[in-house]
Amino acid sequence: MTSSLVLYTVENRIATISLNRPDKRNAFSPELVSALTQMLLTASDDEEVKVIILKAVGPAFSAGADLAYLQQLQNNTHEENVQDSENLKNLFTTIYYLPKVVIAQVEGHAIAGGCGLATVCDIVFAVPEANFGYTEVKLGFVPAIVSCFLMRKTSETIAKKILLTGDLFSAEQALAYNLITYVTNKDEISQKVQDFAQKLCDEASGNSLMVTKQLIGQTTNPELEKSLNLAVKINARVRESDDFKKGIASFISKEKIKW
Repeated sequence: MTSSLVLYTVENRIATISLNRPDKRNAFSPELVSALTQMLLTASDDEEVKVIILKAVGPAFSAGADLAYLQQLQNNTHEENVQDSENLKNLFTTIYYLPKVVIAQVEGHAIAGGCGLATVCDIVFAVPEANFGYTEVKLGFVPAIVSCFLMRKTSETIAKKILLTGDLFSAEQALAYNLITYVTNKDEISQKVQDFAQKLCDEASGNSLMVTKQLIGQTTNPELEKSLNLAVKINARVRESDDFKKGIASFISKEKIKW
């Protein structure tokens, strides 16, 4: 099963979902967010699927929001910004609450929303060459929704370091920050991910995987929905700020901004 934006295959009880916008570095658009959410739900309902691998076509995992998307946000009404933020929240919560294990295979840079997408997966493999980062503050934006998941994976000290600076960091640093699970060489990562997924399929009960994932989520994130609802409101509000408009304008014109 395929769409123009997201590819879907199943083999040996493993679903592989691939972002398919290589020419845009797999950047987010409303259509991609919607298609990916729907494909994850398809995998969730697919009785032939026990484990899901999330990867990307091309050299980048995901560069966050694309240029056309950012231009569109400047003209959105408040209600449209709230709905768009809800859609992004739904993508991340779909992965987080999905009753099947989601393994990210990160073979290129994962930036902003793309970093959030990797962060929210259950298990993350990345190549050493991949860079990660939440660059939102450099555009006058905030990583509101992804921060709700990030804070459960790392410390407040690390969260402040990477969210307030907006700096990129290596896969090895992401491993040290507890954002990813394994760093694996590029020539080995596909086989390592397949072996890991197959091991779960062969050696673990599907029901036990589901309940254990739910247990971890419920015990570590009892206030997650409350935090996410607040994040949606913050997202929409910041998009209406002068700093956001200034940051997006500089990004579009490729002019370095001095805050």
